[in-house]
Amino acid sequence: MPASRKHRRPPPSRTADPARTAALEVLRLVRTEEAYTNLVLPSVVARLELDTRDAAFATELAAGTIRRQGTYDAILAACIDRPLRRVEFGILDILRLGCHQLLGMRVPAHAAISSTVDLAHAKAGRGAGGFVNAVLRAVTRRDLDTWIAEVAPQPSGSRDERMEHLTVKHSHPRWVVDLLDAAAPDDDLDALLAADNVPPKVTLVARPGRAEVAELPGTPTLYSPYGVVLDGGDPARVPAVAEGRAGVQDEGSQLVALALASAPVEGADKVWVDLCAGPGGKAALLAAIAAERGAGVLAVEQHLHRAGLVRRALGGTGRLPGVLGLVSADGTRPPLAAASADRVLVDAPCTGLGALRRRPEARWRRSPDDLLALVPLQRRLLASALELVRPGGVVLYATCSPVRAETVDVVSSVLGSGEAVALEDVRPLLPGVTDADGPLEGTAQLWPHRHGTDAMFLALLRRGEGITAGG
Repeated sequence: MPASRKHRRPPPSRTADPARTAALEVLRLVRTEEAYTNLVLPSVVARLELDTRDAAFATELAAGTIRRQGTYDAILAACIDRPLRRVEFGILDILRLGCHQLLGMRVPAHAAISSTVDLAHAKAGRGAGGFVNAVLRAVTRRDLDTWIAEVAPQPSGSRDERMEHLTVKHSHPRWVVDLLDAAAPDDDLDALLAADNVPPKVTLVARPGRAEVAELPGTPTLYSPYGVVLDGGDPARVPAVAEGRAGVQDEGSQLVALALASAPVEGADKVWVDLCAGPGGKAALLAAIAAERGAGVLAVEQHLHRAGLVRRALGGTGRLPGVLGLVSADGTRPPLAAASADRVLVDAPCTGLGALRRRPEARWRRSPDDLLALVPLQRRLLASALELVRPGGVVLYATCSPVRAETVDVVSSVLGSGEAVALEDVRPLLPGVTDADGPLEGTAQLWPHRHGTDAMFLALLRRGEGITAGG
């Protein structure tokens, strides 16, 4: 006879894999506390004491799941008999992790399902484990391309159908797809969206006069003479990085600093200003270049946390050559007299839609309303920079966004204001860079799918005589 209920042995406990536990914790923190994936991952990995292999797995699992969340949600919706909004958030995160293992990583199906069910058992109970098991087995019926063909059929011809297809295929919100479509060169949208889902390699910069490119492990970057693409490993363990003589910096950001430093300026060339300096990478590179010319950089950053990052990038409390100082101030009201700077960088706060490959959560966190606040701020910052720079001096306006409202529209508002300011061609200051024509003649637009950089926009403006604040 079967054993009575009270004598049955309890089911064996299920232990969650540490790497998957870490990835789930990152998803939770990103969702509930608006954490940034790249910032919260190291602390979670350290707390769970993951080894190098598990840390790499957790990083790809968490970041990849967040990037492809839109696609996975469309697939999960086809496998679950109720709306996703009725699935508990924690269980939905577990299902998304399972989808990425099955459809976006080289994890065997049996291992992906078993380990994800163990995670569900450990974090949400046996009932959740059974539900996760059933759903993920349904997901295994098709590979990613076949699923996309089912949940996002190829459009029949209309633009609206095409945009909806790309929204699901490349896991971008529809409003983002629309803005990038308006900004991207003809027929580049599909490639651009695909590039947003490819994790960028770590790029290092040797700050001239303080480090040599040859001492950095990696392959030299295509355009920046100071950069290398790291072959692998933790950049913090590179001696020059640990000592602050080099840093982690996307090649596009390096090119922004180099363009400002390379622009011809007649007469005095002593005072350079980074008007929106946080987190400090461009300011540090500019300071190193300025020091070699007997000039100096004043870094301006309004927010205290970001000012702390700038201070660290500039060498902490010790004053490095090329650093005039760090001021915590509003860039629209800089603490300098008008016409007192020779070069000014405005790396304006923006939506960051040009760095979605680097910041996987940004596409889900931003909204169209952000433009309503950011664009007026960008215009005020550019007007402030043009008031701050002396006649004959230059301002470089840059954004990590290709969106026209944040790029060409901001620059055009200044050019159309009647002020004595001229737009100069920034492209000759980017030697070797091709296919980077910006939306306004003389501006430049870098692209991840063309140049392997973030989608940085650059415009160079020179102040003439008699300019006042405008825009």
